Amino acid sequence: MARKEKKDRKLAFFTKGSMDYIILTVVLIILACGIIMVLSASAPSSLSESGDSYKYFRRQAGAAGIGIVAMLIVSKIDYRIYKKFNWIIYIVVIALLAITAYTPLGTEDKGAKRWLNLGFISFQPSELAKTGFIIFFASLLSDIKRAGNIKKFWKGFVLPMAFLAPIVVIVYKGQNHLSATLLIAAVTCVQMFVVGVPLRHFIIAGVAGVLAFLSYKGIDGYLHPVDPAEAAEKENFRAGRMKVWRDPFSDPTGKGWQIIQSLYAIASGSLFGLGFGESRQKYLYLPEPHNDFIFAVVAEETGFFGCVIVILLFAIFVWRGIIIAMKSPDTFGSLIAIGITVLIGLQTIVNVAVVTGTIPVTGMPLPFFSYGGTALVVNLATVGILLNISRTCKQK
Repeated sequence: MARKEKKDRKLAFFTKGSMDYIILTVVLIILACGIIMVLSASAPSSLSESGDSYKYFRRQAGAAGIGIVAMLIVSKIDYRIYKKFNWIIYIVVIALLAITAYTPLGTEDKGAKRWLNLGFISFQPSELAKTGFIIFFASLLSDIKRAGNIKKFWKGFVLPMAFLAPIVVIVYKGQNHLSATLLIAAVTCVQMFVVGVPLRHFIIAGVAGVLAFLSYKGIDGYLHPVDPAEAAEKENFRAGRMKVWRDPFSDPTGKGWQIIQSLYAIASGSLFGLGFGESRQKYLYLPEPHNDFIFAVVAEETGFFGCVIVILLFAIFVWRGIIIAMKSPDTFGSLIAIGITVLIGLQTIVNVAVVTGTIPVTGMPLPFFSYGGTALVVNLATVGILLNISRTCKQK
């Protein structure tokens, strides 16, 4: 991470330096593979739903085109410009999330309001929130560090957490989006740790949080007694979810269906796969194979060999992202770079872990692979910010 701030570089709207072409190349390769896999994985379900095998492919390819243009444009814009608008970014993020969660403009799907419908366009504000909050938090933490307060508990830890709290509450309670909540919290905690917040502060906050939660549950239970039958039902539900995770075949036609089909797909792929387009589980066995479980189709069609290549590509992305963070000319750029790197890397790890049954099922897409226009465009534009930071690394 940058230890010395570069103060003599004038702020300009566009940056002229050379970008990190390794990251650019890796992202374009991953993107190309992702679009191809969306075509293969979505064809059966798309044909079944609309009679058009290429519906999801065309949408994803269109989003990819927009995203590439956005990435190249953003890669030229000096990342320090965003620091001037950090509070506006924070307010806009809060507003978009709140409007989605608490107004009729938010579209409910499967019990969660995560889509904002403006009539002419519909998108997921939580995707914008991830990148927006990385920028805001990087600005906040860099200012705190500059003031010499980063190791102080109240100013260096509690204050940043106070700004994180509204995001967590709205995304988790308002949008019922646990995976996005955990992802945002994890990325910001990594930013705090990297900038120099002492580990003991996290431990103190963790212990205090657990005690506060237990106290709240105890007081709430005393003031609002729960019917024993209802409590037993909730306990059985939690136990059932854990049981299905440990043994999906305990409920093979219910909650265990998706992970079972995913494991069948992975096992069928063996070493070199069945070949492109030859997946069997995508034929209405694996639910929505072009979304969160697209990696299972990758495993079935390209085998262990193909999965290793995909994971290596993401590993190269993370490696180059860390290099950029270390070479950035200022703390603000370093924190944005590490935030973006962790954002992409953590989503990849969680998605692969879910698909392979390593952790319980949660809605975490595979970056640049899973179908979704909002996520794809935002992720590519976010990579553009990382590329812009890389342009400044040689100017130190």
